[in-house]
Amino acid sequence: MRRHSRPDKPSHVFDRGAEWERLSAFADRPLPHAMLGIVSGRRRMGKTYLLRALVERHGGFYFGATAGTEAESLRQFAAALADHVGSPVPFSFATWDDAISYLFGLAAPRDGEGPLLVVIDEFPYLARTAPELPSVIQREIDRFQVDESRMRLLLCGSAMSVMGGLLASTAPLRGRAQLELVVRPFGYRAAADFWGVADSPALAARLHAVVGGTPAYRRQFLADDVPGSLEEFDDWLCRTVLSPFSPLFREARYLLAEEADIRDTALYHSVLAAVAQGNTTRGGIAGYIGRKAVDISHPLNVLEDSHLLAREADIFRAGKSQYRITEPLINFYEAVMRPSWARLEAGQASDVWAQSAERFAAQVAGPHFEAMCREYVLGPGRALLGSAVGQVGGGVVADRAARRQIEVDVAAVEPGSGGQKPAVHLLGEAKWGTVMGMSHLERLTRARELLTARSMDTKQCALACFSAAGFSDALRTEAARGGDRVLLIGLDELYGGTAPAPRRR
Repeated sequence: MRRHSRPDKPSHVFDRGAEWERLSAFADRPLPHAMLGIVSGRRRMGKTYLLRALVERHGGFYFGATAGTEAESLRQFAAALADHVGSPVPFSFATWDDAISYLFGLAAPRDGEGPLLVVIDEFPYLARTAPELPSVIQREIDRFQVDESRMRLLLCGSAMSVMGGLLASTAPLRGRAQLELVVRPFGYRAAADFWGVADSPALAARLHAVVGGTPAYRRQFLADDVPGSLEEFDDWLCRTVLSPFSPLFREARYLLAEEADIRDTALYHSVLAAVAQGNTTRGGIAGYIGRKAVDISHPLNVLEDSHLLAREADIFRAGKSQYRITEPLINFYEAVMRPSWARLEAGQASDVWAQSAERFAAQVAGPHFEAMCREYVLGPGRALLGSAVGQVGGGVVADRAARRQIEVDVAAVEPGSGGQKPAVHLLGEAKWGTVMGMSHLERLTRARELLTARSMDTKQCALACFSAAGFSDALRTEAARGGDRVLLIGLDELYGGTAPAPRRR
């Protein structure tokens, strides 16, 4: 096959550099056999926008499925194919077997022509009415792994549980894909640039705690209605997310209802509400909703498969874990909106929001800030450690002498191997609305001592105080001494500033 130059990412596609590079490499790879890729991601992430741009740049065939019967979907697919090949006569396929066979026939080797990119978007709509479709595609992929083909087939969908199942266990397409790409929300820094608020970290952090990194919320949902300053945030929130006239008002409900495996939405909302209220363990969730722990395994698994809930292991206690809502808008809905839904529908957004400051700080902004700090350590903050990052997460260190548990919000631990002790590179505490002082540093110092007593290597362990509200003079003085590798990281550092370089003891 002829190798042609790889097109650059279009300027209108924001961020997504890594995704574009992977997709372009897949579309251009000069192998003489068929290749399959799976692209997934929750709705509103810009998958269709990205894939349409890919087809425009590389050429090929794009088909966006819609909810409909099998016969209607076949007619739509046939019409799109006929238009693609410029046929004056409408195509007609009796079965998906016929349609997919014809599609792969278009990718037969031709002198001077490179790979043929084919994108089938919202594939779960097709598979729902034609469950044999993955097997039909498997047959063609297997055939053209032997025979020559220019086919580069991308199957895309938003139903995360369905898309994840395409390559799982005994699924027909397991082992056939050369690409599995999940289009995720923008990180907090990219989201700030996208919304145009990167010059105001305090505003960017609040905005991200509510709407996260979902691209569609700014452009399609709000028509570029963006708060111009921190002082405008409250009014903006009341006329958008908290207004019954805004498409964002019911978006959290729709996100849950759109998942194919979710039937009893009331149960799932109760599970999410439990987590939003701070009940983050399996037992805590079960107790909140009045069920036994074993009875909530299925909804927890479905929410994880849907990428709406994440189970995060305790970095210091094997077998312990906590759950976290991954979509900020859902967390905001469960914590702030759902308890006052009737009042919000009645147009009392200003009153509800004025009375929600404490709940927003404790249940929304605080936990979100902790997640941002862990993202920082995994990304731009890696240079602070001066070593391999290892595993980044949170955990609890038991202080039996004081009969207390020390919660560590941000920790970086390198697992031990070959007789080498696990190394703790960083211990951090994150506070959204609290000016951090010496007591916070003393708690981290005690946690480091306890981990040292557990035979963990803490010689190069930095202690990090993350705060959105600032630091006391005493803590700043202690950090300036640099003798104990103390890091003070505020919103300015999280959003692009340079944190003081830690000094070795």
